[in-house]
Amino acid sequence: MSVFGGSNNRGGRDVGSSLPPAPQPQSQAGKRGMFSVLGPDVVITGNIAATADLHIDGRVDGDVNCGSLVQGSESRIHGAVKAESARLAGAIEGSVSVRQLTIERAARITGDVEYETIAIENGASIDGRLKHVAVDAGGRSFERPTPTSTPDITLVSSSEAAA
Repeated sequence: MSVFGGSNNRGGRDVGSSLPPAPQPQSQAGKRGMFSVLGPDVVITGNIAATADLHIDGRVDGDVNCGSLVQGSESRIHGAVKAESARLAGAIEGSVSVRQLTIERAARITGDVEYETIAIENGASIDGRLKHVAVDAGGRSFERPTPTSTPDITLVSSSEAAA
């Protein structure tokens, strides 16, 4: 299985600076600075929840939830994507919810996209709705009110969800 965590070499190929630096030892329980790579020959059937940053070059049939995601141009994700930051270059069939989002020219997204900040390169394709989520959720909204319909997505804070 080609799953690597902390190596910049896959099958003798140098992947260069597209991956984060090698992980540093941590004294705390957090995984900050750690990353995992799913190589191009890996197919995951099921959801992925990673505390570390994630680089996907293979195929995932399930939801992906991680801190930071880098998706290779040949990668395919069939499921929802949730991350703090993401750089997407492959195909996604499902919703995307990312605070800091970069969509590269090779990306093909079929599904709704929620973001706080976004950069979209010329040539990228999104077949779905784009929804800006304000930094100060209680403040101004960039969304036009639609009095005749209810929203498809309702955002709640973690304290509201626990109640």
